[in-house]
Amino acid sequence: MLAPGVSGRVITWCLALAVLLVGTVIGSAMLGSVRIDPLTVSKAVLNLTGFVAYDVPSAHQTIIADVRLPRIALAAIVGFALAAAGTVMQGFFRNPLADPSIIGVSTGAAAGAVAAIAFPALVPFSSVHIPAFVGAVGTAFFVYAVATEGGRTPVATLLLAGVAIQAFLGAVISYMLVHSGESLREAVVWMMGHLHRSSWNDVTFALPVTLVGVAILGAYTREMNVLLLGEEDAHHLGVDVERTKLLLLALASIVTAAGVAVAGVIGFVGLIVPHIMRLVVGPDHRILLPTSALAGASFLVATDTIARLDVLPLPFGLEVGTPIVPVGIVTAALGAPFFLYLLTKREVHAL
Repeated sequence: MLAPGVSGRVITWCLALAVLLVGTVIGSAMLGSVRIDPLTVSKAVLNLTGFVAYDVPSAHQTIIADVRLPRIALAAIVGFALAAAGTVMQGFFRNPLADPSIIGVSTGAAAGAVAAIAFPALVPFSSVHIPAFVGAVGTAFFVYAVATEGGRTPVATLLLAGVAIQAFLGAVISYMLVHSGESLREAVVWMMGHLHRSSWNDVTFALPVTLVGVAILGAYTREMNVLLLGEEDAHHLGVDVERTKLLLLALASIVTAAGVAVAGVIGFVGLIVPHIMRLVVGPDHRILLPTSALAGASFLVATDTIARLDVLPLPFGLEVGTPIVPVGIVTAALGAPFFLYLLTKREVHAL
């Protein structure tokens, strides 16, 4: 049970961020080669529920339902997953520089995806999602197994094992890219992070894993708070430290894998968003986890809108031409300078 004050803050912040997400989704759905007004967008979205039947031009309904909304929904899910996993990883390692890829999850997914793209005859799956997901989760558990000795998993050892495995998988990926032939461009674009071929099947793949994983993580926010005090203090306060660490690491890795498998390697979402929300709402994971997840969803929807538009509208009727690029490029281009700005303002602190 949450204390009344905490419960009120959680509800207030989540409602505000949910409203922001809805507004971001509608704004994104309006924009494209065909501009659609917000009322028509709202009606088209509501038509998908099956409970109402608004009169919407068939062309607009098709554009919203089959082209824009699957991509927007997937961006929201992936942003939600990466930001939630980043929050857990930063708390787990007690380091604001930690992100979902720190133990090699993203690199493992890339290895699986590149293998499926470059050597499809050797991978028994028709979709890239499965080998990417298996590669991500398998890498995380392998790193955990390597770092565990005598029933204990020191965080420093886990981090070092993750770095070593990432380096090895990076070499494997480079080798596959060199020998990928005509598949090189597709593999490179996947590794940059993309949402340009999103479909409702991708949403169906990622949504259940993300929601279930984040919901279970939400039940362990008290333990996350206690672990911030240190493992010894957490043990004295009744937390089964090793079991909790395994659970948090497993769930964060699975949630990350679900997002990376459908969208490729998208950086900075799980690093920047939790850090910003920590500055805004504080370090209490009971508030930080849900708010970071919702903020991450809005952030990735907004950045993917920039990534897919060739003309970006500005206030006062102005427009600026932008190249259509994978969304991972946009998140890095926006996230890295902002993180440097936080560093110059000394707003990046140890947890």
